[in-house]
Amino acid sequence: MERLTILNSKLHHNLLLCLLLIFCTSCVTSVDTVVQYTDEELSIGQVTPTRHSVMSDGHPMTVWEKSDDETKGIILFVHGRTWSGLPDFDLQVEGEELSLMDGMLEQGYDSYAIDLRGYGKTPRDASQWLSPVKAANDVSNVVDWISERHDNVPVHVFGWSYGSVISLLATQNNSNNIASLTLFGFWLDLDAKVEKEHKDKTLERRVNTAEAAASDFIVPGSISQRAIDGYVKAALAADPVRVDWRREQEFLTIDPSRIDVPVLLIQGEFDPYAPTDLQAKLFTRLKTADKSWVVVSGGDHAAFMETPRPYFIQVFNDFIERFNP
Repeated sequence: MERLTILNSKLHHNLLLCLLLIFCTSCVTSVDTVVQYTDEELSIGQVTPTRHSVMSDGHPMTVWEKSDDETKGIILFVHGRTWSGLPDFDLQVEGEELSLMDGMLEQGYDSYAIDLRGYGKTPRDASQWLSPVKAANDVSNVVDWISERHDNVPVHVFGWSYGSVISLLATQNNSNNIASLTLFGFWLDLDAKVEKEHKDKTLERRVNTAEAAASDFIVPGSISQRAIDGYVKAALAADPVRVDWRREQEFLTIDPSRIDVPVLLIQGEFDPYAPTDLQAKLFTRLKTADKSWVVVSGGDHAAFMETPRPYFIQVFNDFIERFNP
């Protein structure tokens, strides 16, 4: 009887040890899983953009790339009137998700952003001026370069604000390597009268300001003050001097009836620069039958960096993925 009691005691002890070992192993596995998931989640946002120098009619254009090993499509982002590619499309502020390039990288797209002449890391040319036709031609040349380095895959072009009309003009002139065209913040009245440019127009080289950099954030509470401050700092560092444009009447040569690639028109609900009547004129005159017009509720001129960002990315992704090769 005493031996049986001892055996039972040993069995009970061994059983407790086994249960304890299983419990500890389970805990360790759980912790490892959480750590690995967190690292993977953060890795995309930590991708550093690669800088390329692309020659366009003898002028070096800076193009920024963020890519992954596997991709389902390629995007070129075209910036607006005042600020260059990285502040607009790859803003990095600790603790915030603001980069549209990162957002589309997470959706499986290689992303490129151009710095037009005089913006960011692209120098002005000898004339010191930028014009619509010149900018559109540079965008077309960069699209061709991107497509060629990706085995001639067509490129999705995204234009914001001034970039929307530049992208339209580029697509009108040469759509050979363009898979789709997405326009956000479209501001041009297609029926505006052409005004002659003053012959004595001179270079301004106006200094950019913090107030101008923060002006696109319109809806209160849609973005943190910390993020706005981060954008202002990045924008002024990249573009301290405003680029000088001339012959802007060339934008009025845009003819939507010549645009036959798929088009997505995105409008911020509270975007004062992109009123509905101007969107309607463009949308109804586009030649392509494959077109969509989406209004982002609560969005303003910088909606893809603000609270509507997840919906903005979803709309953008859902449209362009239908036209991937």
